[in-house]
Amino acid sequence: MKFARVQTALILALLFFCTGQKQQDQKPADAPTAKLPEQGSGDFTGLIPSIARIESFDGGRFLESENAFFADSNLLVCRLTPVMNATSARITPWDEQKPYPVAGFVAVDRINDLVLMKVDGISRKGIPLFAEAVSPEAKSVYLTKPQGQTLALHRGKVVRYGTVKGSKRYLVTNVFRSQSYGTPVFIAPDKCIGIGYSEIVDYENQNLTIPSNLIAGLIRKKQNKPEPLQNLKSSASQATSAANSRIKGLLIETSYGNIRIRLFNQTPEYRDNFIALARENYYDSLLIHRVIKGFGIQSGAADTRYAAKDDVVGWKGPGYTLPAHVVAGLFHKRGMIGSPRKPDRENSKRRSDGSQYYIVTGRTYTDTELNELEKENNHRFTPEQRQVYKTAGGAPHLDGTYTIFGEVTEGLDVADKISQVETDSEFRPLKDIRVKKVTILK
Repeated sequence: MKFARVQTALILALLFFCTGQKQQDQKPADAPTAKLPEQGSGDFTGLIPSIARIESFDGGRFLESENAFFADSNLLVCRLTPVMNATSARITPWDEQKPYPVAGFVAVDRINDLVLMKVDGISRKGIPLFAEAVSPEAKSVYLTKPQGQTLALHRGKVVRYGTVKGSKRYLVTNVFRSQSYGTPVFIAPDKCIGIGYSEIVDYENQNLTIPSNLIAGLIRKKQNKPEPLQNLKSSASQATSAANSRIKGLLIETSYGNIRIRLFNQTPEYRDNFIALARENYYDSLLIHRVIKGFGIQSGAADTRYAAKDDVVGWKGPGYTLPAHVVAGLFHKRGMIGSPRKPDRENSKRRSDGSQYYIVTGRTYTDTELNELEKENNHRFTPEQRQVYKTAGGAPHLDGTYTIFGEVTEGLDVADKISQVETDSEFRPLKDIRVKKVTILK
């Protein structure tokens, strides 16, 4: 039937990632707009002991190296990128040659590429963070490690503040080379505005700074006991996975109401990943960015937290994907939770996005429609599945090709309400609907 083919195309549009995003320029909504003092010559030499080089390792294999700095006496902040796949790391302060081991991380923000780590055997003065708004044209400077008695100051200015690839950033004219990634950027010796690095954005190399207000937020939510760096990986340890198998459920609080879910132990890698991201508050404040009547709702895209109305969203994940895990017997009836992915032509192994998820609200199907879907997808429905799809409904188009890893236990009516809202041509709700918080229920 033509109708089944059309709806299949619409549903797959929901599950495939978008490819671009309009860069948005704006000031932080919650940031003061006080005018900043002019930068004087300043003496930056006192900051040298608080900056270090961090090296990451996977077992005995060296991974990456870049700069980091002390945000508090024994807490070091750096980009998440160089340590995300590490099992261990060490730092060497700029004023020493002795390395110090990283004990673990105490806070992480994957969306903004930040991690806060505890370091053993050393204490240094934290670099002062300037967490207010920085006006365009403010002069900016970063340091490189002193050579002999020479301290190089690399000067530039702030161009603008905005959303870049789904995260808040300052665009600056300072030029960051790979050896200077992770360096603190200043507008004065006592005012650090963030962490510098460069990245290709819209086919051009851009020099960017992760704002200090995000670092300050990371410090506020730090935990006392550090976790092993290997917990930053998408896979969990055996002990953590065993503990996750006993978790009763999770609560998704949305601006339309609450949805309670449980995750299946048959798909442990998906269960453990979702729980780990919930613990990190990754899902909090993200949009429900895709809604299709007759199918369901979708959230978990990292680029939606700061998205403006005209931004194309739904393409950014946590920096990794998960292997497909289609479990026999699990099918897309109403209330099922699954993981979206890129289409087969770009993703032959059908790996799923690392953070996005959809909740099936669905519709009912006739035998004729189910027969045609079996032919199109080369997938057979059992008599029991047919009965469910004909009476309760679901999304049979996705069976056998998408990973199901959970189900709604309470609040499916909330998902139903959301599935009825008006959307634009990209299936994004005209009025923003947010996941306020995801809470683990013990």
